[in-house]
Formats: sequence, structure tokens, C-alpha cells
Amino acid sequence: MADGKRLRVAVVGAGQIADSHRAAYDAHGDHVDIVAAVDVDEARAVAFCAATEHAKPYGDLATMLAEQEPDLVSICTPPGLHLEQAVLALRGGAWVWCEKPPCRSLAEYDAMVAAEGEAGPYLSFVFQQRSGAAAGHFRRLLGEGEFGRPLVAHCQTTWFRDAAYYAVPWRGRWATEGGGPAMGHGIHQMDLLLHLLAERAGEWAEVQAMTARLVHDVETEDVSTALVRFESGALATVVNSVLSPDEVSRIRIDCEDASVELTHLYGYGAGNWRYTAAPHVAVDRTQRWRTPDDVRSSHAAAFAPVLAAYRAGRRPPCGGDDGRRVLEFVAALYKAAATGRGVRRGEIGPGDAFYSAMAGAAAG
Repeated sequence: MADGKRLRVAVVGAGQIADSHRAAYDAHGDHVDIVAAVDVDEARAVAFCAATEHAKPYGDLATMLAEQEPDLVSICTPPGLHLEQAVLALRGGAWVWCEKPPCRSLAEYDAMVAAEGEAGPYLSFVFQQRSGAAAGHFRRLLGEGEFGRPLVAHCQTTWFRDAAYYAVPWRGRWATEGGGPAMGHGIHQMDLLLHLLAERAGEWAEVQAMTARLVHDVETEDVSTALVRFESGALATVVNSVLSPDEVSRIRIDCEDASVELTHLYGYGAGNWRYTAAPHVAVDRTQRWRTPDDVRSSHAAAFAPVLAAYRAGRRPPCGGDDGRRVLEFVAALYKAAATGRGVRRGEIGPGDAFYSAMAGAAAG
């Protein structure tokens, strides 16, 4: 990219989420050129391409890779297809920017990363809730000790999905979606929580959990709750639901010197963050807590560091170990719920039923 070459991008899966990827690339239009779209539904691929300058529609990923030789491939298909498509793109020499959930299991994640080259191409995942400027500002201040030690946290993704939502054949099934709201919905807020606290509280260390299927006629859960201990000793609660008419996405972190709360639904700006100082904190100190920029969380904001990493030839964020953190957490949540005991970070590896499938032995 140093020579001014525009990044040649192809989009695989031309459904609704692909529009967010197109908007992200359009926001970086001076540096990105969408050259192709792939979908098994020809009409959908054609419609997506019609909204671009000159992208060409395809019905087959391998054919597109051979003809277009893209620099980067967006994967916007259901999670059951991510492993095969990501590996094919990586082996074809393209970087991959893949939608969440990354895949259906830790085993699949490790297989995807194994297909990367030592110096690229690399794989990264769309955890756009990290991308808002206010999250980066808070994480920097937390790391500098501005708020003292994190002590208690809450992570809430309580949304509402009706029966029509689950009428889509791949949803609500272990084999095709990989999990319920912990995988498909709450994974964004959980990733953000783990990302923020890693700066000061360390990695998550242990999780205890419960899951239930209370309303929907599906294989997976429709609600989950978890208790989490971090390496520092900090504790957190996590709730993921698709049963909640009053929808909200919320993270609250209580530190020694302040409570910090983020409340939104699908995206946030600086105004969605609220800081409450502890009684002993001087008022003039809180002036530093204001977010200097108001870049909202979005696919466009999330793509910026991916583009920068491509130019520099280094691994982008939300890939490798960084992208694996939340998936390991989700696997531990499901294992803890299934076994009724606490699960520690690092215990789920090859040979463990929950390494190969989020449902564990029940997946078979």
C-alpha cells in the first residue's frame, strides 16, 4: 500500500450485514476498491454489486479468488461457513475480515489461524464495539491508573427476538450457528468488556454459568447468565438474552475512584458513556475523563486499524490470540453451564468436548 495502490476487496455473502461492510469500505473510498461480491443467490450478488462502482457478481468463491485475486475478503455468511471460506481465501493470498461469531468452536478458530502465513495474510474479526473513540479513551485512562483498580463489572446484552427471527433455518442450531445469544448477540459486549478490563484487571480467570431455553423452540439457549473472576480478583456478572422487550446493551465497571457506564443498543458515541466520581475524587480531576473525540463505534471505525495493519504488514487487532479471547470465554460459559462447575481459562483444549463444539458432547 505504500505505493498508493488501492486495496482490492471482495465481499462473500451479500445479505444484510454486507451493507455494513460496503459502508465501511465506502468510508475509506480513497484507499479501497470493492471488486467483487459472492453469493449463492445470484440476484442478491447482482443487487449488491449494483450499489458499487464496478464490482462483479459471482456465485462461487474459488472462481472469484482465481479471477480477481483480491487483497482482502469480507466474510458475511452464517458462522457455519466461516472456516471453509476463510481458509480458502487465506490460502489464495487474501487477508480476511470476518463477521462474528468468528466460527462455531475453538477448534475451528485454531484451524483458521493455522491457515495464515507467518507474515500474512492475516485473519481478523469484526468486533466493532471496540472501535468507538470513547472505549479507547476509557481503556487508556484505566491502564494509566486514573480510576484505580477495577472491582466489579456488569455486562448486559438483553435484546428481543421473535419466532420469525428463528424461522431462518441456520439460526438457533448448534451445527449452523454454534450457539445462542452468548455466541450471536452478547459476544460483542463480552468482547468489549474483556478488552477493556485486560488493560488493568488482567485476563478472565474463571467463569460459572447457567443457560436456559425459556421461550423459543430452538436447540440452543435463549438466555444465559455468568459470574466471572479476573486475574486481579475483580468480579463481573454477564447476562445475554433474546427475551427482553426493553432492549439494551450495557457495560458498567466500578473502580476504586469512579463508576463508568456505557448504555446503548447497537452502537455508541461519547454521549453514551457516564462517569460517576467517588466522593473522595476532586472535581477538577474529572475534566480529564471527557472523551476528546466522538468517533462512534461502527464497521467503518473498526476497519481503520485493519487497513493500517495491511499497509504495515502486521497482524490486525481482533485476530490471533486477541480475537480468540472472547471465543474461549464463550466456550467456558457453555461448559460451566453444562457441567455445573467453574471453568478456568486455558482448560479447554484438544480432547475436551467443548473445544470441538460449544454444546460439548451434546453436539453429537
